[in-house]
Amino acid sequence: MKWIGALLFIGTTTIVGFDVSNKLTKRPKHIRQLKNALQILEAEILYSQSPLKDAFTTITKQVPEPTKSFFGELSNRMNEKNANLYHVWDEAIKELMQNSSLGNNEQEILLQFGRTLGQHDFTQQQKHIQLTVNHLDRELAEARDQQYRYSKMAKTLGVLSGLFIVLLLI
Repeated sequence: MKWIGALLFIGTTTIVGFDVSNKLTKRPKHIRQLKNALQILEAEILYSQSPLKDAFTTITKQVPEPTKSFFGELSNRMNEKNANLYHVWDEAIKELMQNSSLGNNEQEILLQFGRTLGQHDFTQQQKHIQLTVNHLDRELAEARDQQYRYSKMAKTLGVLSGLFIVLLLI
């Protein structure tokens, strides 16, 4: 009975380690998706001069999950009567954070961008989009560094911490 419990405990800590590693691996991918989506948004605003609702719909068709769901939710909520863009953006960011591996820094960058979205003329909006992309570039470099440093370590620590605790208890 002890051995079954020990194996279950080691299995659980191993799964936790692999989950942490998986989040570290997905974070750069999700940041790249956001950057691509913002570049599409920039093109839609500047060249197509589409309304934000239509731009969000276009982005939804071109990016993968979880970014697709984020912009799809924005597009759907913009259809509601008296929809305030800032509140819609804020709520969609909260959902995106739950469904993705993005960190608090990316959340703050997106929230700041949401405050400026739709508030300026084309050239100012382009500058805000480019600034946001630059901030995401910085976060992408940090995410890649963290992935490189800590991904294998998280897996190993999951297994080894389970073994260590089991050995202490037996």
